[in-house]
Amino acid sequence: MNKINILIADDHEVVRRGVKDLLQARTDWRVCGEAATGRDALSKAKLLKPDVVVLDITMPDLNGFETTRQIVKALPQTEVLVLTMHESNQVVRDALIAGARGYVLKSDAGRDLIAAIDSLTRHRPYFTSKIAMFLLDGYLAASKSSRVDDKNSLSTREHEVLQLVAEGKGNKEIAETLGISIKTVQSHRTNTMRKLQVHSASELVRYAIRHHIIAP
Repeated sequence: MNKINILIADDHEVVRRGVKDLLQARTDWRVCGEAATGRDALSKAKLLKPDVVVLDITMPDLNGFETTRQIVKALPQTEVLVLTMHESNQVVRDALIAGARGYVLKSDAGRDLIAAIDSLTRHRPYFTSKIAMFLLDGYLAASKSSRVDDKNSLSTREHEVLQLVAEGKGNKEIAETLGISIKTVQSHRTNTMRKLQVHSASELVRYAIRHHIIAP
């Protein structure tokens, strides 16, 4: 019988080790790889083509939302399970919009992680009762407001530039990381600031922290 391949992505080694230990209870599952950054997770997912990717939201280089978005786009058969400490309507909503099909809090991992991955391997979504309540509350709140989230109007490249700028990287370093010209970085940076209606790098940093794109 073919084993289910799982990729674990979290910037904390102790978390990756803990998740791996939990998964060893299933002999039909195999941890095929680990990643400490969002960009590394995306690269390894494309290479290894895992059945399930377990990832955190707040990761360096590429946050969990954008990592999820790009994995789902590149590998439609790969399911993404968010395993995070963040418990808010907005974060859950953004993760689902990005393409995640499961969401488990790290505090509940011991109880729910196995069941969550088992569900996703069958291509069924998984949410704990607490997360389901967040989804319901978020849906009801959204139905009362037609406000558009500017973050969701950004392109994939603008999302990447936003995070790298917020992490303190300069235009040259961003250009090298993304494989684009400095002029293109400047263009994306200008468009991002215009769409988000911010006027300085410090405002971008505050925005990124507020929306859990980078850790405070």
